[in-house]
Formats: sequence, structure tokens, C-alpha cells
Amino acid sequence: MSNIALEHGATIDKYIGDAMMVFFGDPETRGAKEDARACVRMAIAMLRRLRELQAEWQELGAEKPFHLRVGINTGYCTVGNFGSQDRMDYTIIGSAVNLTARLQTASEVDGILLGHETYSLVKDEVAAEEQVPIKAKGFAEPIRCYRVVGLYDDLAREGTVIREEKDGFKVLLDLNKRGKAETVEALEAILTRLKE
Repeated sequence: MSNIALEHGATIDKYIGDAMMVFFGDPETRGAKEDARACVRMAIAMLRRLRELQAEWQELGAEKPFHLRVGINTGYCTVGNFGSQDRMDYTIIGSAVNLTARLQTASEVDGILLGHETYSLVKDEVAAEEQVPIKAKGFAEPIRCYRVVGLYDDLAREGTVIREEKDGFKVLLDLNKRGKAETVEALEAILTRLKE
């Protein structure tokens, strides 16, 4: 998981028991949107790798292989060296960091949960379903969150999504949400309007 994090440009903050805390945007950033996209791609790659490892571990006789839960959030935080003369850590602190931990806790097993700001940055590339807002410790209002389904490009290769984009033209069909007959009917209605 550490190698995957580094391959995607993450900074590994710390290991907390069986958890990892990583962040994007410092010491280098590619901008909020690209950092968010890289983070989600990293999480999906980690989940894929974990599935491979789970199969290997089960083959070796493990009855209860490891699982993961990922929380991803975007926001402003304080980054730097914190501590005392006796112990100093380069880390991140702030409410955006706390919310990320709450999202991770609320995520389903082997799932990825995004905060609303992250979702708004990646929604063109990442298929995600809005969940019931969570009540998070330290936050007065319920938090909007989204469960990651996958990357649109991967889903298109699997045949569950049809995606076409040209200048001034964008179509995204999720075949899991609508039947083929209903989809054809909607597209025929669009074609009829275009021919008028």
C-alpha cells in the first residue's frame, strides 16, 4: 500500500496501527483537482491490490483476510512540523483532516467514501453514489458523502457505462441504473429533437 501511495504522488504521513494516513498537495501540488483525482485513483489501486492479496491469502489458508476502508476529503489544513523539542513530526492538522478520519470510519468494508468537496472535483472521472449524510463527531451539520463505484474509463471497458465526450457534447449512460430499452427510448427522443 505504501508503494501504491508513493506511485500516485502521496505523502505518507504516518502508520497508525493497521492504518495509513497519507495526503496530497504538500510538499508539491498539481492543483486541487488533480491531487483529488490522484488520491481517488490511488485508493482504487489499493483496493484492487488488496483483492489480489485476499485471494492469495485465502489460497494459503487464511480464513479472515485483511480488509480496508478509505475516507477521502479535500480542504484546507495546516501542514508542517508539530511537536516539541523532544519529538517533532511533519504532519497535517485541522478539521478537514478530522473529517477524513470520520469518512474512513463511516465507509463500508472494502469501500471508498468521498467528502462532498472531493466529489465535486472528481465527478467527471469517478462514478460515485451519494449516501445518506453522516453525523460526524465534531461537526454540527450532517456531512454529505459519496461511495466510489469506480472510474468511468474502467466501467466503460467493463461494459456497464457508455461514455462519449466531444467538444460541446457529453453523454454518460449508466446501464446498471437504466435498462437498454429505456436508454434507447431516451436517446431516440434526443435524436428526434435534434432533427426538428
